[in-house]
Amino acid sequence: MFPKIPLADWVEYIVDKLENHLSVLFQVISNGIESIVHAFAFVFHAIPALILIALMTLLALYLGRWTFALFSAVGLLLIFNLGFWDHTMDTLALVLTSALISIILGVPLGVWCAQSDKFRNVVTPLLDFMQTMPAFVYLIPAVTFFGLGVVPGVIASVIFAVPPTIRLANLGIRQVAEDLVEAADAFGSTSSQKLFKLQFPLAMPSIMAGINQTIMLSLSMVVIASMIGAQGIGADVYRAVTQIKTGQGFEAGLSIVVLAILLDRMTQYILKRKRSA
Repeated sequence: MFPKIPLADWVEYIVDKLENHLSVLFQVISNGIESIVHAFAFVFHAIPALILIALMTLLALYLGRWTFALFSAVGLLLIFNLGFWDHTMDTLALVLTSALISIILGVPLGVWCAQSDKFRNVVTPLLDFMQTMPAFVYLIPAVTFFGLGVVPGVIASVIFAVPPTIRLANLGIRQVAEDLVEAADAFGSTSSQKLFKLQFPLAMPSIMAGINQTIMLSLSMVVIASMIGAQGIGADVYRAVTQIKTGQGFEAGLSIVVLAILLDRMTQYILKRKRSA
């Protein structure tokens, strides 16, 4: 029998070293993420619920059809009636923060992958690892580095949700017709001009599809994030599970479903507009 490889000891050693030497950096990241989440939450809570429901309904009408606007109004009023409005807004702030960070990190990395095969070959196995590793595993180092609360929940959500943005940004830019790229080169376009005026606009539908998937994956993490202290509707679901309150769990879960459908449809309608433009 071969001796067991001390993989767990190696991982814990690396985590301890990072925690000891990069504690200041982790604190800066934690403060930045908390500020973004609190800024979103402040805006959502500052606007009266009925006014925000009306605004979101008008946005749904502008982006889609009247049936989607009707669903938005009924769904949001249902959340308000069930008493989950404030917690839903906290969840929305967490999801938008995770999605924003994922987009800021994912789109440039996707562009880099499209422009460098070597970098893509390095990143692709990492993305596979990030998507297949159980989400609960991300919570352990996240809690170690950032403590309990909303920050480790956002970090775990970003790790879980950023791969689609990277993959589809890479795919979209690589699918730009080669003859168009050659024509841009023939006219003397610089690399930045070619990227921002040709490749990026043509790849936007694919990038938007990746952003849609990132938002959905971020939302799927809200219940898991509630296990480490992240506030929001996920905490109500987790509390209902631990207390075996089926009705309360159904109400909280229904609120998540309504929010998920709204975010999914809005991003899909934006994608359709990009494709038709």
